[in-house]
Amino acid sequence: MSVAGCYIIAEVGQAHDGSLGMAHSFIDSLVGSDVDAIKFQTHIAEAESSAHEPFRTKFSYEDNTRYDYWKRMEFTLEQWHGIKEHCDKAGLDFISSPFSNAAVDLLEDVGVAKYKIGSGEVSNFLMLEKIARTGKDIILSSGMSDLDELDNAVNFLRAFGNKLTVLQCCTSYPTKAEDVGLRVMDVLQKRYDLPVGLSDHSGVIYPCLAAAALGASVLEFHITFDKRMFGPDSTSSLNVDEVRSLAQGVRFIEAAMGLGTEKADSTKFEALRKVFGKSLAVNRNLKAGDVLTFDDLEAKKPAGHGIPAKEYQRAVGKTLTRDLDRWNFLQEGDVSV
Repeated sequence: MSVAGCYIIAEVGQAHDGSLGMAHSFIDSLVGSDVDAIKFQTHIAEAESSAHEPFRTKFSYEDNTRYDYWKRMEFTLEQWHGIKEHCDKAGLDFISSPFSNAAVDLLEDVGVAKYKIGSGEVSNFLMLEKIARTGKDIILSSGMSDLDELDNAVNFLRAFGNKLTVLQCCTSYPTKAEDVGLRVMDVLQKRYDLPVGLSDHSGVIYPCLAAAALGASVLEFHITFDKRMFGPDSTSSLNVDEVRSLAQGVRFIEAAMGLGTEKADSTKFEALRKVFGKSLAVNRNLKAGDVLTFDDLEAKKPAGHGIPAKEYQRAVGKTLTRDLDRWNFLQEGDVSV
């Protein structure tokens, strides 16, 4: 897996709670953060839901039905254009996950950079084809899927030729450490021969940092201003300061991984090598004619003041040509040839 150029996505999702001002505030909060993209969710209640949809959790004080909640999460086409323009000015890619074909149409009008498919939509082949027909990059999450279901979705999408990335994901909020499944990324990469990454819901920065070190191409996580805020994802999210620490950590890890060739060239350490290098010296007073033994020798800093310490064997057993005081460096002419 690649270790360079990890694409970092901060997902607002529903954290704006239907507030346009809050959505724009999230964009501002990520400026200069080393994050590549900000991701939203595009909900059109009439197209994706109905009054029969049950609450997975009755968490809302103001929404009588799940349909009402999705309705409150909507923005108008004009508002979405404003969000996209703000992202452009902030230097962030605008991404959104659609949950209906109508939402795909809206996002195409707005000009979404690429599509992220939520794990609940992996079997929605109607929408998958709608997205694939755009020709844009697709990021596919695997949270609710077993490998057979994921095989079907990947094979279905491959036929359209879009650039495809598959994310390891656990749809458990917040995700426990033992459920993150970092090693699954390698399984997915080998199974599909595609770029892979991690969609994390742990609420801490560690899984994404580890995924970056393991070669993730894409990292995604939820963002919030405070984990005590209302919303289904708040406790599974990172706050803004954590996002900045995570992104900086990922960029540090990328640089630290390097090209794997640093040990081949030590010239940039030449000055330090001279300071910390060692030259041979004698550890007691010796007379001309004495035969040097291993126990007569010491290695002292710096390098370049006598026979190099690594060449001590060519001095052992040789006869001294002059008197040496204790701690004198051993020069080339001090021993018989």
